[in-house]
Amino acid sequence: MHKNILVIGGTRYFGKLLVQRLIKAGHRVTIATRGHAPDPFGDRVTRIRVDRRNERAMLAAFANVASYDIIYDQMCYSPIDAAISVRVFAGKVQRYIMASTIEVYRGLLGQQSTPFRETDLNIIGQPIDTRYPWHDPKLATQSYVMGKLQAEAYLYRDGTLPLVTVRIGHVLAGYEDFTGRLAHYVDKVRQHEPLRYSSMKAATSFISAQIIADFLVCTGAQSFKGAVNAACGGALSAHDLYQRVGKVLDAAVRASASTEPTPPGELSPFDYPAPFVIDGSRALQLGYKFGECDDWLDNLIRQHDLTFV
Repeated sequence: MHKNILVIGGTRYFGKLLVQRLIKAGHRVTIATRGHAPDPFGDRVTRIRVDRRNERAMLAAFANVASYDIIYDQMCYSPIDAAISVRVFAGKVQRYIMASTIEVYRGLLGQQSTPFRETDLNIIGQPIDTRYPWHDPKLATQSYVMGKLQAEAYLYRDGTLPLVTVRIGHVLAGYEDFTGRLAHYVDKVRQHEPLRYSSMKAATSFISAQIIADFLVCTGAQSFKGAVNAACGGALSAHDLYQRVGKVLDAAVRASASTEPTPPGELSPFDYPAPFVIDGSRALQLGYKFGECDDWLDNLIRQHDLTFV
């Protein structure tokens, strides 16, 4: 059955792949963006140009919209964004899917030896800080983790929207990956730089851009609510990933353990002091199998190697 779908964002990374899949499936798709980034969709989508952080602009942009079957919110980064969504879309959507992140579990890091299940996080009990300058661009990177956590907390505590939050493992993509995280390891290997790491055993969860786009489409087609983890099997530590890049590129690598405690991500993008893995059991019970990192990781490494300068 074809549906009327809004994607907030959707012009780059896995959001673009999501839109492509929705179009191919025959859905009527609207994308809402600021219009700064070009998109490849032509006349296959309807466009609404709006800053999703501006409540007045959002209310005006969607004032005459009756309803959507599904809204995919790829751009909800704070409780302020979440509050805007509630005020704009209450009563206008049958299914609201927020792209969240593995990082909402950051506060539990080191507290348990098993992968994090959705129920391990008391999302309703999380504090919400509405006075923090969430939309200050200078704070965007450092605000990301608590912003996503508090956005989820706001939406679940409010309860107005028919909500799913997809807690996505670290997304890896090929040459179009603007984050530069996988490229960091490829560059290190090609430049013969050693890696310092916190713990060889501190694996974390990954997923490919293609697979998370597929899962988001499947999530839209189902009726479950609440949080769901999304990650492929075969978690890797920063040390593992660096070694994997060296093997794929047939290059010798050197690595050493740090003797000083370091915050997550300080030594390299996916470096953690303790295992940081999410449990995909709920998605499996809902009928979705993510597969293994081994199925696609080497190919992505090769793509990044081709762009190495």
